[in-house]
Amino acid sequence: MVTIPKTMRAVVLIGHGGLEKLELRESYPVPAVGPEDALIKVGACGLNNTDINTRIGWYNSDVRDGTTEEGGVEGFAALGDADGAWGGGIDFPRIQGADVCGTVVAVGQAVDPALIGSRVLVDTWLRDWRDPEDTDKCRYFGSEHDGGYAEYASAPAANIHPIDSDLSDAELATFATSYITAENLLVQAHVGQGDVVLIPGASGGVGSALVQLCRRRGAIPVALCGASKAQAVQALGAEAVLPRAPEDLGAALQEAIGRPTVDVVADVVGGPMFGQFLKVLVQKGRYTCAGAIAGPIVEFDLRDFYLKDLVFTGATIIAPGLFADLVGYIERGEIKPLVAATFPLEQVPDAQRLFLKKTHVGNIVVVP
Repeated sequence: MVTIPKTMRAVVLIGHGGLEKLELRESYPVPAVGPEDALIKVGACGLNNTDINTRIGWYNSDVRDGTTEEGGVEGFAALGDADGAWGGGIDFPRIQGADVCGTVVAVGQAVDPALIGSRVLVDTWLRDWRDPEDTDKCRYFGSEHDGGYAEYASAPAANIHPIDSDLSDAELATFATSYITAENLLVQAHVGQGDVVLIPGASGGVGSALVQLCRRRGAIPVALCGASKAQAVQALGAEAVLPRAPEDLGAALQEAIGRPTVDVVADVVGGPMFGQFLKVLVQKGRYTCAGAIAGPIVEFDLRDFYLKDLVFTGATIIAPGLFADLVGYIERGEIKPLVAATFPLEQVPDAQRLFLKKTHVGNIVVVP
């Protein structure tokens, strides 16, 4: 029988702002386990953009910049604590970290005790499982609910997925947010066999996942990223790798793949390239978006939208069952992890600092 301590080490976010808002607590209470919950001993927890954006208050509509290195380190001083989470206000202190891999050590009274001892991943979208299609009730693990930058984390048992894999905890902690976001983008845009998909920011966690997941469904990924990362992105399966911001995107596509257009843009970047993304879409092309790293405020020519009959979709809350599909992809070896670096719990601020430099390919992971 596992002895569960009353306190644990955890990194807590105490308010919106810079890296100084992340505090290591040596004796933080171990999460309570409700009747339908399970307690996980965290083996590893991956970083994602939501961690940064929530900390700095980027989701507030008054913020018009992208997630820059400077803004990500220092935050936006003008925002109050009630202003900056994507669902509105957030309660502090909060343990961030959505991408948990670990082992179940305790369960609530309504949960099958056979789950204890299982190695698991956590479906990051917490929902009312009695009414799972009601997205108004959805919350995010590590945002509206304490997450995995700690030695222990609790989650509803319905969100916990046992996994059978030879991958390490750190490798498994790269999948949840990046790969489920990428898969959701492809689902929303109905990407299928032979579709040419343009992937801005292809070296990041979501971008590198998109390259693999496009290939998995028979689509053709075309990547945009910095020159220093091009070889690594090509090795993931990109049909071609173009510069991050070509002066003439259509001409660059023509040279690289023999056509100046794509069927789909799967975007987490936004910013100044947005207008060019629309111009290279085919008639009835699909633009799908799950982020705006380079900036949320864009120049939008409505003529490109309506004269070409384009289809726009946002991709945030996933459908019930999609996370179970992802677990299947992992177990069958259809996708692979990309661990760029690992950090101990006390170095979460350093991990976020490296994340913001955008010099890595793949995901950065915290190992408690």
